[in-house]
Amino acid sequence: MSRAPSFIREAAPRRARIGEWIALALLALALLAQLFFSQRAPLAADARWRPMVVAACGALGCSVPAWREPGAFSMLSRDVIAVPGRPGVLRVQASFRNDAAWAQPWPALVLALSNAEGRQLGMRRFLPRDYLGNAPKDALLAPGQATQLAFDIVEPAAGVVAFDFRFE
Repeated sequence: MSRAPSFIREAAPRRARIGEWIALALLALALLAQLFFSQRAPLAADARWRPMVVAACGALGCSVPAWREPGAFSMLSRDVIAVPGRPGVLRVQASFRNDAAWAQPWPALVLALSNAEGRQLGMRRFLPRDYLGNAPKDALLAPGQATQLAFDIVEPAAGVVAFDFRFE
């Protein structure tokens, strides 16, 4: 008996083709999962994608970086005053609130001091560890949470009369 040439043989059974499609779909899902996992930080930084990323990572057990939106901190009050009995020392006092939709880490606080002519006498960027002391590194401010802080600094030069705060 002679065998038929390959171009005349019957096609593979339908069951085999369905299995190939299922395998292809599973591989495509695995690729999408890998892409999601590798891009979860940039996706979580976008307010439109963050809820979906948080939900997916909650189900999959992956971590999501903390939300960072320095512009969402609202300064409620601020003051820089001379400390009585301690010449050359200034007390920085501020209260602010997290108006972001999600909890976020404590911000860096930039303080600039100026004289009466508007000339900047000093500027410093205070990290949370500088003004919180021994607070946990991963401490977060909840949405709507207000807080107060106070710390002392050395006056950079005589004649400080103005100050400016900025969050980073």
